[in-house]
Amino acid sequence: MSATLVDPAARARTEPSGAAPVARKVSFLARLRRDYPLLLMVAPAVILLLLFVYVPLIGNVIAFMDYQPYIPISQSPWVGFQNFQVMFADADFWRATVNTLEITFIQLVLFFPVPIALALLIHSLVWPWLRATVQSVLYLPHFLSWVIVVGFFQQSLGSGGVVNHVLRQLDMGTMTVMSDPSTFKLLLTSQVIWKDAGWGTIIFLAALAAIDDNLYEAAAIDGSGAWSRFWHVTLPGIRPIIVLLLILRLGEALSVGFEQIILQRNAVGANAAEVLDTYVYYHGVIDGNWSTGIAVGLVKGLVGFVLIMAANKAAHMLGEQGVYSRS
Repeated sequence: MSATLVDPAARARTEPSGAAPVARKVSFLARLRRDYPLLLMVAPAVILLLLFVYVPLIGNVIAFMDYQPYIPISQSPWVGFQNFQVMFADADFWRATVNTLEITFIQLVLFFPVPIALALLIHSLVWPWLRATVQSVLYLPHFLSWVIVVGFFQQSLGSGGVVNHVLRQLDMGTMTVMSDPSTFKLLLTSQVIWKDAGWGTIIFLAALAAIDDNLYEAAAIDGSGAWSRFWHVTLPGIRPIIVLLLILRLGEALSVGFEQIILQRNAVGANAAEVLDTYVYYHGVIDGNWSTGIAVGLVKGLVGFVLIMAANKAAHMLGEQGVYSRS
């Protein structure tokens, strides 16, 4: 029997090579037919996002106009960067910026670690019923409005509150916590911790639950103690979530809560309680300087974007994925 000669080029075309197979390109119509159930499922959310987030962004053009709400935008004169010049020359704007940054820094230092610690505490509880009870108690304040939360603190720490009532009966004087400008930022942070720390544990509890228990068992067999297991198993397991949430929090560095602050602004004065959100409300909406208010919003968005990109770059340099992957 004679041997059959095979063209090497034909063999290369028919036989699989050691390289990874090239993915076949799927047409748009084929992908649409394949994925249309998923597209229909997310369509309402996408429509709402477009209508209430992206379409209103067109209104930012007001920052470069002398806008008056009683005439059409097309008839408002263009002023270029004049509104930004007025904003940067306003001492109230810089006072609000300093207060905003101080509150952001205090909340990053005091509030951000609290949900992590609470998640570790809840995760360490042995009895499931106790864990569920503690979670329910910690979650509850999140569903209360800021009006109720501020009223609760006022009834507890205000001049006529329970604490001062007890101090008067004991002849120990009174406290002015709710109206003291020097401690106002700490008061805001304590209110945020009481209201949202429990709710913030949800993501960290999910990250802790995703850690393989075999890692803890292997570390215990190797002689690792509780602190060593936390440092080498638990912390690496939740570190990507910590980095991600920290980056996202930096993106909101200039937004520290409008409703919470405006409810208590009159008690401590504008010098202590004026932040960028209240500045926009009083100087932009109340005083009718709409264009200046929009300009402040653009500056906030730009600063937040720069902080997110810088923090994400730092995360990549430290080996973390961050908000998006480098690839």
